Amino acid sequence: MRLNKLLISKTQSIRFSPVPRVIGTIWGAALLFFTFIFLPENSFSQEVKKDSIKRPKIGLVLSGGGAKGFAHIGVLKVLEEAGIKIDYIGGTSMGSVIGGLYASGYNASQIDSIFKKTNFDDLINDYIPRSSKNFYGKKNDELYAIVLPFSKFRVGIPEALSKGMYNYNLLSSLTRNVRHVRDFNKLPTPFLCIGTNIETGEEVLLNKGNLVQAMMASAAFPSLFTPVEIDGNLLVDGGVVNNYPIKEVRNLGADIIIGVDVQDDLMKRKNLKNATRILVQITNLQSIDKMKNKIKDTDVYIKPDIRDYGVISFDKGEEIIRKGEEAAFAVYEKIKSLVNEDNFYKKPKLKVASDTLEIEKINSDLLDNYTREYIRGKLRFKPGSTITYDDLKTGINNLNATQNFSTISYCLQPDGDKDDLDLVLKENPTQTFLKLGLHYDGLYKSAVLLNLTHKKTFLKNDVTSLDIILGDNFRYDLNYYVENGFNISFGFRSRLNQFNRNVTTSLSGLLSENQNLNLINVDFMDLNNQAYFQTIFVQKFLMGGGLEYKYLKINSPTLSNAENIIDKSNYFSAFAYLKYDSFDDKYYPSSGLYFSTDLQTYMASSDYTHKFKPFSIAKAEISFVRTLFNKATIKIGADAGFNIGSDSVPYFDFIFGGYGYNKINNFNYFYGYDFLSIAGNSFIKSDITLDYEILKKNHINISANFANLGDDIFSSVDWVSMPKYSGYALGYGLETIIGPIEIKQSWSPETSKSFTWFSIGFMF
Repeated sequence: MRLNKLLISKTQSIRFSPVPRVIGTIWGAALLFFTFIFLPENSFSQEVKKDSIKRPKIGLVLSGGGAKGFAHIGVLKVLEEAGIKIDYIGGTSMGSVIGGLYASGYNASQIDSIFKKTNFDDLINDYIPRSSKNFYGKKNDELYAIVLPFSKFRVGIPEALSKGMYNYNLLSSLTRNVRHVRDFNKLPTPFLCIGTNIETGEEVLLNKGNLVQAMMASAAFPSLFTPVEIDGNLLVDGGVVNNYPIKEVRNLGADIIIGVDVQDDLMKRKNLKNATRILVQITNLQSIDKMKNKIKDTDVYIKPDIRDYGVISFDKGEEIIRKGEEAAFAVYEKIKSLVNEDNFYKKPKLKVASDTLEIEKINSDLLDNYTREYIRGKLRFKPGSTITYDDLKTGINNLNATQNFSTISYCLQPDGDKDDLDLVLKENPTQTFLKLGLHYDGLYKSAVLLNLTHKKTFLKNDVTSLDIILGDNFRYDLNYYVENGFNISFGFRSRLNQFNRNVTTSLSGLLSENQNLNLINVDFMDLNNQAYFQTIFVQKFLMGGGLEYKYLKINSPTLSNAENIIDKSNYFSAFAYLKYDSFDDKYYPSSGLYFSTDLQTYMASSDYTHKFKPFSIAKAEISFVRTLFNKATIKIGADAGFNIGSDSVPYFDFIFGGYGYNKINNFNYFYGYDFLSIAGNSFIKSDITLDYEILKKNHINISANFANLGDDIFSSVDWVSMPKYSGYALGYGLETIIGPIEIKQSWSPETSKSFTWFSIGFMF
């Protein structure tokens, strides 16, 4: 009724003045003569027609609701089908994101495509590509299930799950056409969104400034995304104070309001079963009561039936979009009444601007601990560079991967026909972290990992990390690392590894006097200390070297001698290495290349066995991964190694067998054989794995490996013969918060045995 009255009033407001009763007078005649003689014949009729179809201004209000906001896309599709031109848009939270994209020029089908391509798991978890981490980070950040701030012997709680950089980079690229617009009224469609000042609880209207930052602030759901600072205000999700900004859109000049309400109704006690639902309930307490009057003030009110979906039901996006379409079609007659043949509007597809940027300047405030050279080194481009948005995203991810900054934001300012990059960085006040992990494998057995990481222990850019591993076999790993980017970095590492294991005759054969034993029980302890330097070579390879001290103790209760000791010696060596790693995931990669080669020379020993002579060990490994189709990948690898000089210390031989343990020295996996069951001072090996992700994070795989392994196999051409050892495995893996959970059934045609291996959690 309100809608019809409004349309009638708009039409009736266009009226003609009555013809004067004194038309017979001279002045009346003169008026008529002037009107019909001196003006064009159809002037009046054209103006009457033009004014009589004057279109009322339409405002669109999009509420917040997390993943439920996908319904907005469905509604926009129907509005476009009906020929509706939106003149103003206001949104909150997810409504601000979809509304902001629509206001920047995208049509509904384009936004639909954008959201279908977006990985919302990565968005929520603030995914940092593995390629953005340095080699130290790749090794150490893939061990821990939980990371908590730690200060003054107190464990803290992170302020949010995500800093939102994945979302920020995505929105920055998507809004490149309007990156220089600072007044949202000057967007292709005038736009506003709402944020909440977390310190005062006040509503903040966001209609100027950086569009991406405004959308991020409006959608910063508490505990999920960190608050966003704008003009000194610390802002979170606008839905806390105003989830349906109808008044603000009317103030822009809207005559008619189309409103889409995707927020939850209040839930009963039985449904408040997790933290997310409780937080949503808290934010809805006030907004639902306010909505009663706002609904009355809405000319076309659209309420999709999405009760069965939650604010994080991103995997149900297509279903929610259809619910939005259904709700809009339910009021289609009302929508269609706003349009006639003369004002039917079809929104064109946005032609997205080039993703090439010419960066004239890079501006950032002075920081206490990091220089501008450090920042630009992480960005990997300098002022005066021509880059793409992918290059910009990579640079920002590199900064984020350091974990040195609690806040990272940026905007592009016009500088002639080029852009200035304005960076806003805030150093992370937390310098100490407590990290936790869990693991089980067949060699080291069960283990709980406790880690303490501290930054800036002695220098501004250093990291100290201590792993204490408790369980069946106590271990530790102490790292001190000073990162200097492309300059020479250096570090120190000390670690203890030990286990008890029954090993087969291939390893017991290291003792010539015990050739008749089928099994030998070994207590193995390896204490390793390294001082090293390393640097980035041609921006991709890690090149380094250093010195190593190792204490190796091996004893066995199986032996008949008094001390049961096989070896108890100190070893001193020098080493060098070259590495390259572009795998996109350590455990289940879908693309990338890995290459590693190293040379280690053992120069001296305390020589418990009185057999030591200097020798060297060289080895290399290469593997690559490609996606075959959909979720199917293939990984192919090859590696080889050999002894140079004396074979006086067989305990450093290449020892194969088993799967799922942390590899040290020259231990290596080999399907079809038990842990540490075959050995030799030289080898060549190849392997292949086919992996298919049958369901999200659920993998099945089949693997095969082949090797020639023995003593001095490269002294003849025997190494190119048919493989002496082969093995196969069929496995299942599940990606979890604590790391992969894997089970593999392996077998070899050379033996009559098969082995089942379990591995749980990140490997350490």
